[in-house]
Amino acid sequence: MLDVACGGGLFGPHLAGKGYRVFGVDLSAMALEEALGHGFDAVARADITRLPFADASFDVVTAGQCLEHVPDPYTVVAELCRVLRPGGTLIVDTIPDTRTARLVAITLAENLPLPGRPARGTHDHRLFVNRERLTRVARAHGVELRLLGLRPRFRDFIRYLAGRREEVRMVPVTSTSVLYLGVGTKR
Repeated sequence: MLDVACGGGLFGPHLAGKGYRVFGVDLSAMALEEALGHGFDAVARADITRLPFADASFDVVTAGQCLEHVPDPYTVVAELCRVLRPGGTLIVDTIPDTRTARLVAITLAENLPLPGRPARGTHDHRLFVNRERLTRVARAHGVELRLLGLRPRFRDFIRYLAGRREEVRMVPVTSTSVLYLGVGTKR
């Protein structure tokens, strides 16, 4: 399994005991050291638009919360598909290029005095990802993505705001206008 833009490897503990050999890629050497501490088997410092792996190297490729921070997310998606083996699963989540997402992710999330809020300027609405183009690019590289909207679980979010919970689980919703997950299998 490859976790692209893995950061400190927070995904690692959730994968423990599930039978995966987990690889992480990120630009930050410090983050990669932390990912190893979170149970990643191997890490590589690399640009996610040019992954240092052979074609069809991984059974599962994930890219969470990174596509909306790169100038060309579609090149990244093509690269994710390239390293995914036929029959393998691609999982991405990102922010769509909608007015609603801009309101929630920038106007509210970056400006309300809430715990854990992203710093001002974290998101640039011009980098938000067009859903139709994302699915077209994935399809052109052999992966038919199914899109599913996501939102924070209400109880978790309230407990998080009150300082009584560290993580907030996400739940599926029909609308993909604020945050969405794309899942597909490579032909």
